[in-house]
Amino acid sequence: MYYPQLVAGPIERPQNLLHQIHEKHIFNSKKVIDGLKLMLWGFFLKLVVADRAAIYVNAVYNNVPQHDGLTFLAATFLFAFQIYGDFAGYSFIAIGASRAMGIGLMQNFNRPYLSSSIQEFWKRWHISLSTWFRDYVYIPLGGNRVSKQRWLFNLFITFLISGLWHGANWTFIIWGSLHGMYLIIDILFKRKGKKTFFNIMITFILVNFAWIFFRANTTSDAFTIVKDIFLNPGKLFIPANEDVIVPVYSIIAIFILLIVEIKKEYFDTLFSFSRNKYETVRLLYYALLLFIILYIGVFDGGQFIYFQF
Repeated sequence: MYYPQLVAGPIERPQNLLHQIHEKHIFNSKKVIDGLKLMLWGFFLKLVVADRAAIYVNAVYNNVPQHDGLTFLAATFLFAFQIYGDFAGYSFIAIGASRAMGIGLMQNFNRPYLSSSIQEFWKRWHISLSTWFRDYVYIPLGGNRVSKQRWLFNLFITFLISGLWHGANWTFIIWGSLHGMYLIIDILFKRKGKKTFFNIMITFILVNFAWIFFRANTTSDAFTIVKDIFLNPGKLFIPANEDVIVPVYSIIAIFILLIVEIKKEYFDTLFSFSRNKYETVRLLYYALLLFIILYIGVFDGGQFIYFQF
């Protein structure tokens, strides 16, 4: 019955959530303000990043025979930020609404596209689900306290089941299997994933490749997209007339997202608009963010992606 926290996530543990519901909560203006800040960022991710990108992604992925490799590359890149903005956006809204009422939910995303390995990616992406599969599937199978062959098998099966959790469709099974294979290769080649631009880009490319199967309507579409990316680049699809602004807005939104996340990841001690000691600077920052949401946000984009799983 606690509306901010839904099955889609963050997937809370009873030991963290239930006692908070039964505790007495006194109005705290700082928590309310902090919660509203998180919700504002969540609405930016959902309405501006995700739902803007969805317009181009849907136009391409729902009409596979009409497009070529370069277009599929662009749509897949945008889908990576669509699904991230959609689900991380919901998570920030849920966590922010809870915080405003004095209840703390666990962090669900931690800048996953700045990961330098697949192992790190799954420590940063949908954290509540990843830890759930770790505790209730991977560890009961034996985890890594078994022979190396069985350990690798446990990893693969965990991600295979994760694919099935998203839907009884071969596209999801292949998506989960790919991530299982990525982790196995990391382990076999003892890839440390040092924090370099090259490793971050390789990880991002591998994640994007798997997203093709996650987003494609059928396995046939997915394999056609992969084939065309490598063998038939063709021409990049650009919407005509006034619709050309759709991908432009998407790129602007993604650029803002990346700037914010890179700053938080590597330069958090430098100047911050949101934590600036001058109230005017903070208010201008939030007013600008609200203006962007109202001006280029999509308010008829439909439900959250993860609500279908």
